[in-house]
Amino acid sequence: MTSTAEQMRSWRGPAVLSFGFRPFFLGAGLWAAGVMALWVLMLTGALSLPTGFDPVSWHAHEFLFGYLAAVIAGFMLTAVPNWTGRLPIVGWPLASLAALWLLGRVAVLVSAGVPPMAVALMDLAMPVVLGAVMLREIVAGKNWRNLIVLVMLAVFALGNGLFHWEAARGNYAGQGYGLRVGLAAVVMMIAVIGGRIIPSFTRNWLARRGPGRLPVTPMQRFDKLALLLLLGALGMWVVRPDGLATGGALVVAGVCHAMRLARWAGDRTGAEPLVWVLHLAYAFVPLGAFAIGLEGLSSGIFGMAAVQHLWMAGAAGLMTLAVMTRATLGHTGRPLTAGGGTVAIYLVLVVSVLARLAAGVLPAEAGMLHALSGAAWIGAFGGFAVLYGPLMLRQKPAKTIPAA
Repeated sequence: MTSTAEQMRSWRGPAVLSFGFRPFFLGAGLWAAGVMALWVLMLTGALSLPTGFDPVSWHAHEFLFGYLAAVIAGFMLTAVPNWTGRLPIVGWPLASLAALWLLGRVAVLVSAGVPPMAVALMDLAMPVVLGAVMLREIVAGKNWRNLIVLVMLAVFALGNGLFHWEAARGNYAGQGYGLRVGLAAVVMMIAVIGGRIIPSFTRNWLARRGPGRLPVTPMQRFDKLALLLLLGALGMWVVRPDGLATGGALVVAGVCHAMRLARWAGDRTGAEPLVWVLHLAYAFVPLGAFAIGLEGLSSGIFGMAAVQHLWMAGAAGLMTLAVMTRATLGHTGRPLTAGGGTVAIYLVLVVSVLARLAAGVLPAEAGMLHALSGAAWIGAFGGFAVLYGPLMLRQKPAKTIPAA
């Protein structure tokens, strides 16, 4: 039987189409930086886009359902062959999936002149096809354990569909049900998948450094309880984001996930940024739950739009950047260690999140803080494209070389 490595080596076309992470991670990095650059120009009044969405909704949509859809596709197309033991999608089928994602981005960008139903169908085509491919592979490989990931992808796609429906009705989709459904699905993906990979990667790294405290084995009874509490709190937040009961449920879920994170020995990982960044990214899950919950319980300090960025830019942005850098190094034959440039893009992304949060507290300085947040975001994802783009465009070397 042909192996995964043989399947990839048999492809004679561009290297970028030899594995699922390559086109989607590269496209995600470029899109994240490009969309933010366009958003900054829109904020200054220097640019008006031909989109049918209001500016804030377009900005929110293209991060949540544009950038994150690409990262999810790249991750799943790379992980599913490992989960199922089946061959990866390479070559022109992979190019077709990437083209569907790009079609969605263009459709939303020029949606002012396109019927809303057509825009929605073009934008939803990639996640629907991706879901069908995943279902086929999971069923064929009898990998029932990972059906939960497919369910979360379906909820994510449902959120995108609701977002389009709200925008077509003239509603403010940037704070609507669709955005909350999509973001809730992403937070659950981080909680479920992160709860698997973070303890595992941490244990593997710590075990090579000698004796000491190791992460608690994941998915024990406490982990399952924490996930159920988070799922319930997110469901309440989707339905009634400003309710007192919702605020209380989010705070409780935040406490549980802070405790969950503390069980993974992240305090021992300071010597390797590829490991500690995973813990830092996950920390934004309970931080976001605390902040959003407290916004619902009180009159609000930061404003709901600002605290949502703890999940959107903090948890989702930093976790995906961490996963993209690690996966790219590992699957291109580089050592699993972060160079100075990689550490820099992690840190400037944290600056972006904190500046955006501060803009909610300091309205008089909001313009400067928004500009700082946007510039740092562009630096993080533009830096990722510069550092890691060449690795995704070249074939895996026969021998490993030091990471950039």
